[in-house]
Amino acid sequence: MTGEFALIRRYFHPPTRHTLLAGGDDAALIVPQMAHELALSTDLLVGGQHFFPDMDPHRLGQKAAAVNLSDMAAMGATPRWVLLGLTLSSFQESWVAAFSQGFRKILDAHEVDWVGGDTTAGPLALAVTIIGEVPDGQALRRSGAHAGEDIWVSGTLGDAALGLDWRLGRCPDLAPAARDFALERFECPTPRVALGQALRPLASAAIDISDGLLADLGHLLTASGVGAQLELARIPTSAAQPSGPTDSDWQRRVLQGGEDYELCFTAPSSRRSQLEALGRAGTVVLTRIGRVTAAPEERFIQDEKGQSVAVSWRGYDHFAGAA
Repeated sequence: MTGEFALIRRYFHPPTRHTLLAGGDDAALIVPQMAHELALSTDLLVGGQHFFPDMDPHRLGQKAAAVNLSDMAAMGATPRWVLLGLTLSSFQESWVAAFSQGFRKILDAHEVDWVGGDTTAGPLALAVTIIGEVPDGQALRRSGAHAGEDIWVSGTLGDAALGLDWRLGRCPDLAPAARDFALERFECPTPRVALGQALRPLASAAIDISDGLLADLGHLLTASGVGAQLELARIPTSAAQPSGPTDSDWQRRVLQGGEDYELCFTAPSSRRSQLEALGRAGTVVLTRIGRVTAAPEERFIQDEKGQSVAVSWRGYDHFAGAA
């Protein structure tokens, strides 16, 4: 049987690009660039809670890397280093090899060094810590939004939730092309790293959409002490969605579904032309969906007739219902 240390050497020691000392010692050594701040984030992904235990391991590796890169994108940071903690209920070398390949694929695409971590026996779970750099004073935060500014999102929303719905049997009649697209978005999200960096001189606040548009925008509004008015018809969705804005399932997926890993951000109205040009020039569409208001308690969504849409702004709560 392959031991833990042989496992680590074989699959968890890829070459590095900008690391003084990677895995193998008791700690990695990194050297940040001058005049840069470090951005650090960690995510815990538990089998049966955050992903289906039978998920393809290559895709799981991709998703584990992508969701952490998304945190760097939301801060406008350049991701540099990653550490991985992995618990496995049983050792299957083919599973570990596929997971490692998927994890490295996304990291390599963004030139991120995998510098260490830990493995142990236990229920399948992943703990990923990512470290990035951002020029001094230029990090995007949740607390910078001001009344009168525009609210924007990248990409389309609700696709990942549609993929989850299909896995749960909620939409069995979904067309094959729509199903495959939605599953791809659910299992292999695209972190908007380049966009986050481009937004540093343009956006006033930002957050990535992991728990749903309304929940995550709500976090940004709370941090900034402001409110929002959104236009339901402006919220961008893909052709894969089988229904429209008046449908409660559409609203649940698009407004509350989560795991989109798109960026939601605010910007002064004077930046509209620059942001529109950025969207045209880039690989992801940018859409203005509303405006920031001065009243922190105001969180209003209006339909095409100007009527309020009654929907909760709460997102996923891991401890909902817990004693």
